[in-house]
Amino acid sequence: MDHVDHVLIVDDDREIRELVSGYLQKNGLRTSVAADGRQMRSFLDSNSVDLIVLDVMMPGDDGLVLCRELRGGRHKAIPVLMLTARTDEMDRILGLEMGADDYLAKPFAARELLARIKAVLRRTRMLPPNLQISEAGQLLTFGDWRLDTVARHLLDKEGTAIALSGAEYRLLRVFIDHPQRVLNRDQLLSLTQGRDAELFDRSIDLLVSRLRQRLGDDAREPTYIKTVRSEGYVFSVPVEISEPRQ
Repeated sequence: MDHVDHVLIVDDDREIRELVSGYLQKNGLRTSVAADGRQMRSFLDSNSVDLIVLDVMMPGDDGLVLCRELRGGRHKAIPVLMLTARTDEMDRILGLEMGADDYLAKPFAARELLARIKAVLRRTRMLPPNLQISEAGQLLTFGDWRLDTVARHLLDKEGTAIALSGAEYRLLRVFIDHPQRVLNRDQLLSLTQGRDAELFDRSIDLLVSRLRQRLGDDAREPTYIKTVRSEGYVFSVPVEISEPRQ
């Protein structure tokens, strides 16, 4: 039997939940709904989903808090598409910084939501299977560095913490989860920005350059992130998992 993608819609507006759920079902998706964070957590405890549509403006824990919670727990691999009634660009940036894969401003066309859901699902399945090293509370060690997955910062060999921006952290995580595999720019751009890559967009090169600087990597002879001509980039060092010291 073919897999039918399962989407969980988390929104405190019952009309939106019903309209979105009905439209997605008519277009071949399986849907479930939750009115708030409590219902979302309860549902995820006993059900698996392929993607979460998460409203930002909700009473109690808002969508930004819930997105951060998802990214720090056992459901971290589930893609999240955020809905926001705000037009403030900072709100959208915060969503992406918290780990959302895409966002859509209200009011929106149901057809666009469906297209974005399909695009996010495609992106999350573009990469080869990861190495399952993304558990929260672990230190990921590579070369002279360790990555603290809770605090989301680098530790050098002396244990000094180096803060990373959200985009830098996401890029490093993609590399670490797929060491010694060539990843092209479209894959990296989509996974770190959470949006469909623009044709000829070279912003990923700037982000790689910033991350190399954080790692003290010489762009001419890099140790960690090597350029593969006409293909993309490869994280060229092995990665080990270690538990943080208590």
